[in-house]
Amino acid sequence: MVTTTTQRLLDLTAIAPASHDEDLLLKLLEEANALYQQGFESHRGVVARRVDGTSPEVLVAALQAAGLPCDASQDRDELILLLALTEWEMTPAALAYSEMAEDAARRGVCMIPEL
Repeated sequence: MVTTTTQRLLDLTAIAPASHDEDLLLKLLEEANALYQQGFESHRGVVARRVDGTSPEVLVAALQAAGLPCDASQDRDELILLLALTEWEMTPAALAYSEMAEDAARRGVCMIPEL
């Protein structure tokens, strides 16, 4: 059975709340973060192909309709990145990861080491 990036990310987010070991929770969070990034990059590629040939003005209008401030002076790749991120953050996998990271932070577990 092949596990997709999304399915593995959802599996990790389901396991994390029951983890009471901080080291294990950190490992789960790190793996989930890598999968989140991988999923986002994949989605960015999908969005880039979908909007290929779309004018920057249309991209700006789509982003502004989503509530993101931007303008046509921004680089096309940046506009595509913003559009992809806006869409990705609303996927079940990304939402579950955000919840996982917030829960871990409430329990004092964070991937950024304290100085």
